[in-house]
Amino acid sequence: MKLPRRTFLHLAAGAAALPALSRFACALDYPTRPVRLIVGLPPAAAADTVARLIGQWLSERFGQQFIVENRPGAGSNIGTEVVVRAPPDGYTLLMAVTANAVNATLYEKLNFNFIRDIAPVASIVATTYVMVVHPSVPAQTITEFIAYAKANPGNINFASTGSGSGTHVFGELFKMMTGINMVHVPYRASFYPDLLGGQVQAAFVTTISSIAYVRTGKLRALAVTTATRSGVLPDIPTVGEFVPGYEASGWEGIGAPKNTPVEIIDKLNDTINAALVDSKLKARFADLGAEPIPMTPAAFGKFIGDETHKWAKVVRAAHLNAD
Repeated sequence: MKLPRRTFLHLAAGAAALPALSRFACALDYPTRPVRLIVGLPPAAAADTVARLIGQWLSERFGQQFIVENRPGAGSNIGTEVVVRAPPDGYTLLMAVTANAVNATLYEKLNFNFIRDIAPVASIVATTYVMVVHPSVPAQTITEFIAYAKANPGNINFASTGSGSGTHVFGELFKMMTGINMVHVPYRASFYPDLLGGQVQAAFVTTISSIAYVRTGKLRALAVTTATRSGVLPDIPTVGEFVPGYEASGWEGIGAPKNTPVEIIDKLNDTINAALVDSKLKARFADLGAEPIPMTPAAFGKFIGDETHKWAKVVRAAHLNAD
């Protein structure tokens, strides 16, 4: 049977619109089952804490469980690859972190390209880090620390949670910008016992993990690494007040496999941005020294690109390699 031309064109237009209508319907219904939120770091890490807070909020808002699943290893690369290989349907999401930007250069061979294979969904928070020293270090300020380090080259050890971690590259940036020589000591387990015991003398750590030690005098906070002072430690200056241009923040956000429908990404972005202005959630983040940084997916993608470029320069200049 030969269809009239007008009828054929109407049918063709309708068929072409079906995929878009289907994606829109999926976004309206999303989520209809539990969502996995993959964290490439161990439980109790800053990213894990942020993931559980935002996961709980999303679970309550959507009426579906957002289940935090820890997949630590290889500096968050194992968890990231789980998401890269997952179906692009919005039901497997990634807690994207600073390490993802660092790893793009730190690792010579990865089974994925983070910027290409992970779609930015939403930024969540910037996490404040603080430079701390053991009380035996005779420096009360950044200026005094720099002078002490230059007078004792190679005699100060700074601890990290591994090559390429924020605790590592933040210290390497500090070394580069001040011209001092500190010895990097990476740890696979917690470095706090050795830091508290004075076996290592300095570290760049999150306020989440260190604030109790700072408040009890077990560690001395010299400066926070962010561009502005922290509300949790308002009397502690920034590194940038002594070393102009220094700024280093941890950050956490949500990513999804590439080709995830834009309607689902936009729905998640709108909902997460609503969470970031919720007074109760903001207060919880503030207690952790974390500041909400809502962005559009496009702005978050640009932010990730800028961070990847920034840390690539540090990795190359310091000749850093993965453990």
